[in-house]
Amino acid sequence: MSRIFSGVQPTGNLHLGNYLGAIRNWVRLQNEYECIFCVVDMHAITVWQDPAALTQATREVTASFIAAGIDPEKQVLFNQSAVAGHAQLAWVFNCVARIGWLNRMTQFKEKAGKNRENASVGLYAYPNLMAADILLYKATHVPVGEDQKQHLELARDIAQKFNTDFGREVFPQPEPLIFGAGTRVMSLRDGTAKMSKSAESDYSRINMTDDADTIAQKIRKAKTDPEPLPTDADGFEGRAEARNLVNIYAALRDVSFSEAVAEVGGKPFSEFKGILTDVAVDVLGPINAEMKRLLAAPAEIDAILARGAERARAIAQPVIDEVYDTVGFLRP
Repeated sequence: MSRIFSGVQPTGNLHLGNYLGAIRNWVRLQNEYECIFCVVDMHAITVWQDPAALTQATREVTASFIAAGIDPEKQVLFNQSAVAGHAQLAWVFNCVARIGWLNRMTQFKEKAGKNRENASVGLYAYPNLMAADILLYKATHVPVGEDQKQHLELARDIAQKFNTDFGREVFPQPEPLIFGAGTRVMSLRDGTAKMSKSAESDYSRINMTDDADTIAQKIRKAKTDPEPLPTDADGFEGRAEARNLVNIYAALRDVSFSEAVAEVGGKPFSEFKGILTDVAVDVLGPINAEMKRLLAAPAEIDAILARGAERARAIAQPVIDEVYDTVGFLRP
């Protein structure tokens, strides 16, 4: 069976965009692939994290995975720092990847901004760690959004260069699994901006930890315009907020955008927002309840991560052994 690796940073509440754009798809992939899901806490510290908050966020992300339907008994679920192979392979890849490759990574430029000279070395080199995350398990496929596709290309380049440099086919060329644009969820306050956990206003997003009343309040306050919903897809031109809310409705109902328009087109926002709230609460309510149960039992979460890390190490160690032998490291 083909193997998937995918990870999420524990840097704050996961939101509806994370669920619809990634986590829900991962749940479905469990039936087709061997899956390795990782809470990438080492990536998180490329920028400053409060230690206590990082611990809590790691548990929250783990709880969200499980509550959304990822089965930690059938699949491997762990936190990155618990498996030393990630750091070990990342250092080898630091010595394989070229400076010119990293200079082309657009996300570093975006994240570092004007303070590039003050950015951490980790933030600059984290694409090499991402490559190590994937190749440590010889993953064949990686679910990625368009913004991560460049990093997967780098992982492929590193794998190819390593294999070529040492004359051995150690690593595969992982393939991207890119989900459609229909899963792209935008801000509730600005239909042209992606929903983000870093946005200043909490009303811009629906968090996976939000209860029914909070979800209802956020949808009620979501930005709209004075006109009723269009009755055909072409009518959404120039109406980003309307398109976003109907797109969210379609994704939650698991129907196409055109099918969603056929169901709710022509309705005033006052009526549609009530319909959308019911659907959102119906989908997210059980997830929220299970997350709360798990977060009230941190020892249960920690035990799940510990078991996952043990399984991950069993897969990773032979790969590290193979890499070290290939490079020529003398091991006692």
